Amino acid sequence: MRFMVIVKASQASEAGVMPSEALLAAMGRYNEELVAAGVLLAGEGLQPSARGARVRFSGEQRQVIAGPFAETEQLIAGYWLFQVESLEEAVEWVKRCPNPMPGESEIEIRQLFEAEDFGAEFTPELREQEERIREQIARQQ
Repeated sequence: MRFMVIVKASQASEAGVMPSEALLAAMGRYNEELVAAGVLLAGEGLQPSARGARVRFSGEQRQVIAGPFAETEQLIAGYWLFQVESLEEAVEWVKRCPNPMPGESEIEIRQLFEAEDFGAEFTPELREQEERIREQIARQQ
């Protein structure tokens, strides 16, 4: 099972405050543990929302909204992508994580959809297309 592990933003991360050397070192050790255990598929920190944008969809209309975005507690500061056997295992790994923000912080864990989750609507042709796309991405990396 794959899980997106989402580090919620804080006022400090949105202000562009960089982590301390001690936190960077602790996160480096944590990431090495994840890699050694075969859990980590990907992970990155994100720039503050002031450097981003949103595209709002309404039918055929598109509206671009430039950051920053006000609702800090709903923003993402970074993520990991885990490959584990269960939500419980993902939770146990997250509980070992250094606190990613000064003071209080929150990390959300969400399971990714797999092809079999979509049922009959995900036809053999769509599955083949998905496999081609994944192969192309792998070759580009």
